[in-house]
Amino acid sequence: MSSPAPRDLRIYDRAANIADLYRLAAAVYGDFPAQAHRGKSADFSTRSYRELYDTACALGTAFIWLGLQARQHVAIVSDNRPEWMLCDAAVLLCGAADVPRAADTTEQEISFIVAHSDAVLLIAENKTVLQRVLAVRGALPKVKHIVLLEGEPPEGSAVHKLTDLLERGRHLRATGDRVIEERLAGIKGEDLFTIIYTSGTTGEPKGVMLSHDNMLSQARLLPFDLTPGDRILSILPVWHSYERVFEMVTVSHGSCTYYTSLRAVGEDLRKVRPTWMASAPRLWEGLYSRILQNVSQAPPLRRLLFRLAYHCSREYQSAWFFLTGRRLDLHGRSLPQSLRLAVLSIGQLLLYALPHKILDALVLKKLRGVVGGKFRGTVSGGGALPPHIDEFFNYIGIPVLEGYGMTETSPVLAVRTWRKLVIGTVGPFWPRTEIRIVDPADGKVIYPSGLGGRGGRGCKGEIQAKGPQVMKGYYKNPTATAKVLRDGWMNTGDIGMVTFNDCLKILGRSKETIVLLSGENVEPVPIEAQLLESRFIEQCMVVGQDEKNLGALIVPSVEALQAQGFPVADLPSAESNPRITEVINAEIRRLVSREQGFKPFEFVLAWRFVPQAFEVGDELTATFKPKRHVITEKYSRLIDEMYQHTRTARQI
Repeated sequence: MSSPAPRDLRIYDRAANIADLYRLAAAVYGDFPAQAHRGKSADFSTRSYRELYDTACALGTAFIWLGLQARQHVAIVSDNRPEWMLCDAAVLLCGAADVPRAADTTEQEISFIVAHSDAVLLIAENKTVLQRVLAVRGALPKVKHIVLLEGEPPEGSAVHKLTDLLERGRHLRATGDRVIEERLAGIKGEDLFTIIYTSGTTGEPKGVMLSHDNMLSQARLLPFDLTPGDRILSILPVWHSYERVFEMVTVSHGSCTYYTSLRAVGEDLRKVRPTWMASAPRLWEGLYSRILQNVSQAPPLRRLLFRLAYHCSREYQSAWFFLTGRRLDLHGRSLPQSLRLAVLSIGQLLLYALPHKILDALVLKKLRGVVGGKFRGTVSGGGALPPHIDEFFNYIGIPVLEGYGMTETSPVLAVRTWRKLVIGTVGPFWPRTEIRIVDPADGKVIYPSGLGGRGGRGCKGEIQAKGPQVMKGYYKNPTATAKVLRDGWMNTGDIGMVTFNDCLKILGRSKETIVLLSGENVEPVPIEAQLLESRFIEQCMVVGQDEKNLGALIVPSVEALQAQGFPVADLPSAESNPRITEVINAEIRRLVSREQGFKPFEFVLAWRFVPQAFEVGDELTATFKPKRHVITEKYSRLIDEMYQHTRTARQI
């Protein structure tokens, strides 16, 4: 298997559309592995780029045989698996667009999304999904055919098996059918690539229309390199725009995607030894908790070595970050301040250089083995990294390049790079992307403005973006489109600022802002991130709209409480333990305080445990963001009780 010539590697620049990307990848990368998945033996088996393209051509030919026309829509209701990318490629090669959704999609969501998207063909992952689809079949009059990826369809259901369609497509191709090539030649860059329905954190899902050009811009403008030798671990939902674009980027660079799950990620990190991965904060929170748990159970000498190693690494890396222009700067520094900090940082660097080098080799190198030992970096997205976790991994030598974006922007608007790995930010703007900060009250542009020579840096406001990745609009919803998209500028609804490092810092959602009775506006996300620094708090959501003070709904960490010696069997049993109440009170007072930079009106003065953890598909989106309206409605009685009985509620 010979390596492609260097001039062939930039296939993303030569591709006319995403479907063409698959064709070029097969021609250039040929027998290089494109996908890897676990077989029955638990070992990974691979599919080459040539095999992926040929198989997708066969399946696409069968879809056309079923009657699929160019620019029609195909619903894919499935979780991550190699057949997902195969179906995606086949749909695109037909000149059609897909409408992806996870396997846990409810009957109500299926009936709305599939019908609203005008899908004419539906692909179901397994019998469980198929049962939901058939239960609402009457609400899907435009769906002419259903395809089952796994298992046998019910007798008399007229559902097609994937294997049967592949066989039909291969036969047609073998007899000279070249309709796929004709369809491929007719795809334009502005044609729809996909319609992704938002997860509905604040109401009914909206269909985000993304074009081939939108997605290609992300592959073409990637600010760091991937190679055919890179191994990419896939753990996030592939139907989500973030994981989806990472898969497209992987194809465009000839790397191999290894499919895993949250259950198997620990083992697969060791087995695959990935070099890159798209990730979400939840993964790093889990790894962080596991590391600290292992340390807490280690002998005293090992615990001491860990603390020394981390302290030295933190001090050394912090100094190095400042000297290389990568320490967070929210207020701007004068020349004397910069010189003073530079002198201090040089001294700090010299003081800690030797102990850092020794302890890194003895302790931290072993910790980095948790991600396989070959890890070059990750881009974390889909939510904000808690500050303590962000610092921890970057300081021990596991680079976390946090990014920011939204489904409507394909999705990336900003991402950290090696040169701009500024902890506490989401990095500089994506290439060819314009960002402006606007006062949400009067629409006045704050950044860039040039006021006082600061250019609007350090000023808080609503983030708006313009660039080649911005969506075409919401499908069949011009009213919603007009609310967020004007003159090419996408109103993200996020509150942020541009730092004096020229990086973007996210502060919260304008729609998430809590307005207290006093009129004070509070951003809950930074408070929640601070609370999650406690090892005793697994999940939380700050509440308090139109109340005198803030409160919090809390999911405690049963594991951490047990390790502390509390006899806690489950969440309900933690509720009635007064000693646990004291621990949580102390943690909230410690974390959300003046010493931590919070103002009195931002203090959390009441809280309640919820009876069960927040789950994806219920209280959380697929990227683990809280569905605030869902949680508020579900626990409305608990919230009312918290505020109606302030004298008996747990006041801190």
